[in-house]
Amino acid sequence: MEPRSAALLVIDVQQGFVNRHSSGVVPAIVRLVEGWRAAGAPVVLTRFHNEPDSPYEKITGWTRLRTTEEQALVPELAAFAEDAATVIDKAQASIFTPEGTEIIRDSGWSDLVLCGIDTDACVYDSAVAAYQSGYRPWIVTDACASSGGAQYHDAALLLAARNIGASQLVTSETVLSRIHEIPEAHA
Repeated sequence: MEPRSAALLVIDVQQGFVNRHSSGVVPAIVRLVEGWRAAGAPVVLTRFHNEPDSPYEKITGWTRLRTTEEQALVPELAAFAEDAATVIDKAQASIFTPEGTEIIRDSGWSDLVLCGIDTDACVYDSAVAAYQSGYRPWIVTDACASSGGAQYHDAALLLAARNIGASQLVTSETVLSRIHEIPEAHA
């Protein structure tokens, strides 16, 4: 990971995705965001919106993440939205919407460090899309969770190890130590 050209992507840490399976990861994500910001490096937040007649509704019958309350960032992260490099609202799992793609490309980031909820959906899809688009994705394993439970989180990490490389799975400690190796990385 090159701290000078990396961005932290905080994927969908929203009220509607936080439950008994995923709530425990919020403090790790906050710690990661605080450490990343202390290094002066860019943070991107995303919010998923499930639009009416979406594939989620039509194909799987899933109709959550429609209300303002469900779509809101968790209170612990809401305060970071104002200072974020950007907040991307998206109606798909991946951050690689036209807006997300443009922001990532125009910012010149080569390394994308991902954390958030759900490991097995939006985080995984964003990591694979990053890989397929020529970026180096890093999944912060202890700063991700699945609202479906640990088995989905673990399954996603197993697939990620195979599909984007086991070396791309890192811990918060590793990320924070690397981002602080170069003083004032993005001052």
